[in-house]
Amino acid sequence: MAIVIFKECEGELGRLVALMDTYHARVERGDRYWLVRVHEVDRWTQARHLREVEEMARDLVAVMLEVDPNSFQLEVTYELPDSVQRHLAEADRLRRQSDAAKSAAAAESRAAARELVESGLPLRDAAQLLGVSYQRVHQLIGEDRPRKAG
Repeated sequence: MAIVIFKECEGELGRLVALMDTYHARVERGDRYWLVRVHEVDRWTQARHLREVEEMARDLVAVMLEVDPNSFQLEVTYELPDSVQRHLAEADRLRRQSDAAKSAAAAESRAAARELVESGLPLRDAAQLLGVSYQRVHQLIGEDRPRKAG
């Protein structure tokens, strides 16, 4: 991370600027606007809509440092209320639980197909019992076995 250096030059303020690669904007909801703080310049700006946040943050950095607004990276993070964060955490937990259940269900379907076929049933009969196509049964058992008529 580079630092912005200001140097006095013969009565004029000359700037030797070593730009940081990335600036960080933290966004939170105010009463009427989105409040945007860019830590590295220690200043705030505001935006009416989320779609304006990046532009406002870039403009803030550009004005404060007298640089082009597209000459640096900007990382934006949103501060959400605790209750919203709890809902999102629960949704994530439920998604992981659902993924685990789907994986377990797939393993059980493979076991059922394998057991039916290993007991001597033709793929088409196993497929009818499982409610899937015979091609799907073939995928489930994961074998390359010659097809039997039937």
